[in-house]
Order: sequence, then structure tokens, then C-alpha cells
Amino acid sequence: MNSEPLPALWSRRRVLRTLLCSSAALAFNINRKLLSAVETGNSDDLHWLAIGDFGSQSRPQTAVAQGMQSYLTRLGLRPEGLLLLGDNFYGKMVGGVKSHRWAAGFEDMYLVDAFPGICPVVLGNHDYHDNPGGEQTQLAYAKQTPGTRWTLPQKWYRLDLPAKKPVVTFLCLDTNLRSVSSGTDFKTGRKRASLTEDEENAELSWLKAELAKPRAPWTICLGHHPIYSNGQHGDTHPLVARLAPLLQEYRVPVYICGHDHDLQHLELENQATSFVISGGGGARVRNLRRKERGPYGAAVYGFTHLQVRPGSLTLRHVDANGNQLHAFEKGLDGKWSVL
Repeated sequence: MNSEPLPALWSRRRVLRTLLCSSAALAFNINRKLLSAVETGNSDDLHWLAIGDFGSQSRPQTAVAQGMQSYLTRLGLRPEGLLLLGDNFYGKMVGGVKSHRWAAGFEDMYLVDAFPGICPVVLGNHDYHDNPGGEQTQLAYAKQTPGTRWTLPQKWYRLDLPAKKPVVTFLCLDTNLRSVSSGTDFKTGRKRASLTEDEENAELSWLKAELAKPRAPWTICLGHHPIYSNGQHGDTHPLVARLAPLLQEYRVPVYICGHDHDLQHLELENQATSFVISGGGGARVRNLRRKERGPYGAAVYGFTHLQVRPGSLTLRHVDANGNQLHAFEKGLDGKWSVL
């Protein structure tokens, strides 16, 4: 349980109000333009929600989870799935695959009534570091729990969705490179786990091969660590060197991640990719360090809504009360505009 005080943006009273409000009351806060934009979309539009850095089992995690459910209810949406962007569990998980936290922090937190589809998972640094072998536990849970929506077949993998006539290719990455996620834990003195050298090489070869193959109209790469970020962690230089050139070469439209506890949207000169950070799922939010790059960034609890159609993609950052904070649309030609 995260015992750290909530930032001023989320007072105790406000969190409790979020937790206790009915769906109807929360829905009242949803921007009317947002409602109109979603309702006027084609009935064949596909919807996913995304959260990162959520596994704190704190009041904000519950607030964001309930906010997402109320948001979906108000808009009348049944999403294709929930994208889980890493740091899925903070702290100890006694019992491993049998831990009570699987129910409390996932199955019962993100209810099947609201999220009936699969929940594709990527691994974060806390998933490696907080429990020895924690990444293997999360892989094992997917294999050993019949009927779970927890989708983690390997440390990196590809999903083409929907299965018939895919509109999106998700390339789910493990960004816990040795240069990013290893080192020594200053509290315990233990060496931090990460991908091995062989795993890093295998993943990079795999990614190059998948990008060279035929893909759906949209390709979205999911990872935990940002490539570029205005947040506390800043740019992840090994990923700038390793991933950014590949995304540019193959004109990947979107890279979405967590790690920084905020919501961001970055568009950089000479980069075809939109860089989206959705790290407001439940861990304590942190102020941004840079503001000169944009178009958007804020230290706020919330989630990201992806609305996908064959010719365009809309991404919305939404706070835990259902308020749209920022949205942009991108076409297959690479052009984007803030809504």
C-alpha cells in the first residue's frame, strides 16, 4: 500500500469524492465535445484504454480504475481491451502466482464487465526489481490462470487486432535493457534484474523483422520506458539510440509508454512518431522537469483513450474524473492536429 501523501492536486477529500461518486455524477464531468466526437464516430471504430504505473494498490489507483469505468459507461463503450504499460505491481507479492494481489490489483480492480477484452501487458522496471523473479511470475500468471484477460505470452510479442481484418498491429516491447534498468538497488544492495545481453539482441532482431513484415494500417509500439520525455526521468538515451531510428525508418505512427508518472504528448522535429506517455494510473504523480517540448504534459492521475479507424487515430488523455485534458488526431499520412 502506498502510504505517501497525495500531491496537492489530489487532496484526501477529492480522492474520496472520486471513489464514492456514482457513475452518473462522474459522467457529468465529461466534456460535451468529447461525447459528441466519440458518438459521431463510426460504429466500426475500435477503442482501447491505456494506463501505466498503476500497480500501487493506493487510493489513486482505485480512483483511476473507477473513473475509467464511469467514462466508458457514459460514452456507451465496450473497449477492445486495456493496455497495461508496466509497473503493474509495486512492492512485495507474497505467494507469486497465487498472491492475493492478482485479484485486488488486477482482476477485481479492472472489472470484466467494463473491460471484457484482453489486457496486453508490458513489463516495467518495478516488475523486475521489487520481487526477485517478478517478471517470470507475471509471465507464469498468464499461462497458469485459465480465462484471465492478463495477456503476456512472452517478454516481447506482436498482436494484430482484431483477428479478422486487423486495423492495428501492437508491437509490445520489453524496454528493461541492461543500460536502462540494471545496476544496484541502493536500499538492498542487490543487483537489479533486467534483460540479458542475449535477450536484448534477440528482441532487437525480432523487432526489425516484425517492422519489415506486412502490418495492419496502424502500428503502435508499446513499452514501459519513454524514448523522449519531459518528465522526471527525461529522455532514455539508450532507447533514443536503439529504438528511435527504427521507428523513424518504418514510419511507426505512435510509441506509447509509462515510467514517468504523468500524461504527455510529444511531437519532435524530424520524427514521424508521436510519443505518448500515460503514467498516471495510480503511483504518485511527479511534476515535469521540462516544458519547452509539447504539445502537452501534466502531472495528473488519469488514462489514455485510443480511438482507431482505418484512416485515422485519435488519442485522448483523460483524468480520473472523466475530463478530457488533451486530444490529438493523426492520419496515415503522418499529419497530426490537436483537437
